[in-house]
Amino acid sequence: MVQLDHWVSEFAPKSIEKPLSYIVGWLALLGWVTGCPSAAQLTSSLVQGLILLKDENANVAALWQTTLFIMIFLIVAVAFNVFLASKLPLAEGIFLIVHVFGYFAFLIVLWTMSDHAPASQVFGTFSDKGGWGNVGLSCLVGITTPLWCFLGPDAGAHMSEELKDAGRVLPSAMVWATFFNGLLGLTMIITLCFCIGDVDAVLESSTGIPIIQVLYNATGSFSGTVIMTCVLIILSMVGTITVIAATSRQMWAFARDKGLPFSSYIEHVRPGWDIPLNAIFVTLLLSLLISALNFGSDVALNAIISLSNAALIFSYMASIGCVRLKRFRKEPLLPRRWSLGRFGAPINDAAMAFLAVGFVFSFFPISPKPKPADMNWGIAIFVFVIIAAGVNYVVSARKHYVAPVALVKEM
Repeated sequence: MVQLDHWVSEFAPKSIEKPLSYIVGWLALLGWVTGCPSAAQLTSSLVQGLILLKDENANVAALWQTTLFIMIFLIVAVAFNVFLASKLPLAEGIFLIVHVFGYFAFLIVLWTMSDHAPASQVFGTFSDKGGWGNVGLSCLVGITTPLWCFLGPDAGAHMSEELKDAGRVLPSAMVWATFFNGLLGLTMIITLCFCIGDVDAVLESSTGIPIIQVLYNATGSFSGTVIMTCVLIILSMVGTITVIAATSRQMWAFARDKGLPFSSYIEHVRPGWDIPLNAIFVTLLLSLLISALNFGSDVALNAIISLSNAALIFSYMASIGCVRLKRFRKEPLLPRRWSLGRFGAPINDAAMAFLAVGFVFSFFPISPKPKPADMNWGIAIFVFVIIAAGVNYVVSARKHYVAPVALVKEM
């Protein structure tokens, strides 16, 4: 599985290749592991929102109930990865079709059945709903949520050893998937801006999920809203299954490089199984432990989940930065079957600038002047992980950790 620490190991200067790839490996794995309960939390929120749409007084929003929902969806996702792993490509192909047809169904329903705001309001009115006192700053704080969608194309990289002709097919698929989904997303955002109605009323909906309220306002039908929301639930659940699959492969590959405690257990593939079963079970265990924090307080859970963005963005920046440094020094890159060509350097620069902004704002709280309970404590955990990984490398890991580039050269 091609992971981010592999690229750092390939492109980083020789003097820092091994320790940097080790730290990036830890951060990438941290980002993926914390992304698992985050994906399940989205699915849980949609299900709870539907229940509250039916009965706004329903008792389903307590912390323990939300936690159990998250755990159930995590277990279902892992069960699919264990017992139906061979069907994952077929399932993702089917749900790609559901995704495309669902997109057009949402578009048609919203444009034909909802009230529309004038274009001058959609494109000319800006609101600071975060209370930051500045629309631009509020926008930058809010950008961290859609950044999480980059997990989608990134997930494919961790499944590369299970693909045919991955060197050509995978990067092409990642680029075109991002491009076309970006276009679909942009048109859907514009549609929602035209059809959202009273923004404050939607944000304060008893469902807690604005899109459910928007669909209900447009259709005026509980049944219609349920059907359309079920499409979102299915797609969210498929996303959770994919995140589990990618995380387990990331974990298996890092254990193969002796970068984790109990690496020999995690990297072991049981006879008769063509999947990293032990890594899948460890992924489930860690995801359940993170989710269990929600029994006591959603602050702790949200702080850890917020790390997913920051940790992955940092690992992306490290990988791109190493490639950019090689380009700057005019050193030869690796032979490849797919390339950005002469656009590679400017795309690298633009990506680094964009990711730097996303990285900084990943640590911002939801609103200004938060109370301690509302702070984004992700920065503290992020720094702790880097320090812990660095200390562990100096004390122990440097003796047994094998940088991925060394394994490639041996082969």
